Amino acid sequence: MTKDWKTRTQLVHGGSRRSQYGEMAEAIFLTQGFVYDSAEQAEARFIETGADEFIYARYGNPTTRMFEERIAAVEGTEDAFATASGMAAIHGVLTSIVRAGDHLVAARALFGSCIYILEEVLGRFGVEVTFVDGTDLDQWRAAVRPGTKAVFFESVSNPTLEVADIGAIAEIAHAVGALVIVDNVFATPVFSTAVRQGADVVIYSATKHIDGQGRALGGVVCASQAFIRKVLEPFMKHTGGSMSPFNAWLMLNGMATLDLRCRAMADAAEKIARALEGHPQLGRVIHPALESHPQHEMAKAQMERPGTMIALDLAGGKEAAFRFLDALRIVKISNNLGDARSIATHPATTTHQRLSDAQKAHLGITPGLVRLSVGLEDADDLIADLKQALAVI
Repeated sequence: MTKDWKTRTQLVHGGSRRSQYGEMAEAIFLTQGFVYDSAEQAEARFIETGADEFIYARYGNPTTRMFEERIAAVEGTEDAFATASGMAAIHGVLTSIVRAGDHLVAARALFGSCIYILEEVLGRFGVEVTFVDGTDLDQWRAAVRPGTKAVFFESVSNPTLEVADIGAIAEIAHAVGALVIVDNVFATPVFSTAVRQGADVVIYSATKHIDGQGRALGGVVCASQAFIRKVLEPFMKHTGGSMSPFNAWLMLNGMATLDLRCRAMADAAEKIARALEGHPQLGRVIHPALESHPQHEMAKAQMERPGTMIALDLAGGKEAAFRFLDALRIVKISNNLGDARSIATHPATTTHQRLSDAQKAHLGITPGLVRLSVGLEDADDLIADLKQALAVI
């Protein structure tokens, strides 16, 4: 496969493999196991599998492998491992690298399930986690220490769209030998530069923009071949977190239009953010393209485009947010993102509901905050829908 191809070409052709029938579309191998020509061949394969040899779908599958090779080519890593969901990817990476007594540093501004893994799951097994303000480099410097195993953060935080300085954090982490793990969902594989800036491991919930049709769960970890095959794969194949071949096939089909969709959604998101900024019912409009965003300049330097997400902070709090959500006509209330359909979410009562009021306040998750994932509808129709919903408050 040609590594010189540009992103859009890799998204269509990267990792392609064909059976003896020469099919044009990616084949879906709906099989849990594989047949060996002989007992000797089975023995040899269990000792060491070749590049295009398979044992069991939990260990690997031709359709899943196509997806892994394609996303690795787009992300610019040596390898990738596909998982059952985005959270399976995060859990797999974090759990596979630590043991009791190890130390991690993580940004506080994380998806609620990530906080659960760090606080509850790793905590009960004796892993120490220090939380910091992800945008404060002094806090990162103070938190890491010799022996720190890894740092973990979202390149653009969910849901308040804080932008972390990947390069600076990577420099701080690498100085003490720590692995740099980045949840890059909001940046998307299309607009990402995380690997070039120093990330060692990049994680995506493929459920989001990669599928982008609201059809299937999936996750993927992009990293060096040594990390994927020597550290992550043994853990994942024995604990059962791998992606199903059918979902991998859906992801492959989603990737063909990923670049086109993300660019159209990002264009619309910026137009909507600018149209709503200053609206009397909104205390804040948060989008990295806006000059009012605290990390606006960093976002321009770090991402090709500022992404498909907007946060709207309604001045009237939860009551106003609920009236606004209930009045929407085109935008749907749900808790997914990166979909072809625009989605509005109230994080304080859904995705980040388990956080204490103090934690929510510290992270800027106010009672009036609404997370908006911009889809593929006409931007002017979305602006009209959002404005009419704001008018009923």
